[in-house]
Amino acid sequence: MFAVVRSGGKQYRVAENDVISVDKLTGDVGSKIALSEVLMVGGDQPKHGAPLVSGASVEAEILEHGRGPKTIAFKKKRRKNTHRKRGGRAHLTTVKITGISTGA
Repeated sequence: MFAVVRSGGKQYRVAENDVISVDKLTGDVGSKIALSEVLMVGGDQPKHGAPLVSGASVEAEILEHGRGPKTIAFKKKRRKNTHRKRGGRAHLTTVKITGISTGA
């Protein structure tokens, strides 16, 4: 069984025991959270919502908080002696999916 969840404006296809990195979530390491924005539940009898599946949720455990790789945005105008360099690192939370409930 798998589910498609939305977190931080992005969608993730998850199954039980998957480990994913999502945008920063509130909570301490080791605490349990519920991802309630479930867009689809797949398996033998798939269900999809419009836009959310009512009553469905995905349980997860927070493994760690961290930062992603550095991204650099470099812009240059040739022959103008002009350039701009900006960058940053995203704050991420690594979670392990512990269960998927369909709400049925």
